[in-house]
Amino acid sequence: MNQNILIQYFFWHFWEMPKKILRTWKDFLNFSLNYFSTFLLIKTFFSHWHRYSWAYPRGFDIGVYLEVFISNLISRVLGMILRFFLIIIGISVEVFIIFAGAFLFIMWLMLPFLLLSGLQFGFRIIF
Repeated sequence: MNQNILIQYFFWHFWEMPKKILRTWKDFLNFSLNYFSTFLLIKTFFSHWHRYSWAYPRGFDIGVYLEVFISNLISRVLGMILRFFLIIIGISVEVFIIFAGAFLFIMWLMLPFLLLSGLQFGFRIIF
């Protein structure tokens, strides 16, 4: 390449790196969704926690039926509560990644202008 180094810099700074930043941002968002299993937690929201469930007995005993029903109900409610908080945490992390990525992307694009304005301000203070 027989291009000017300034042209190569602007091509790298404003074309190649923004593509890499956006790709990395997308990877962070996908990782967070997979790490917290947000869609799976939503899909299995009413399931038993860790599949802890009790089977109903064959005979008819109201006390045993009531005990199994209450145990299964507690397992489901516990699963719903924990999944709810995990979903909230996962969505919060996703929102944080969205805002942090947007901030970093915009700051990357503004970096040369901030550098030039900082140099101008510094020379103005000195002279």
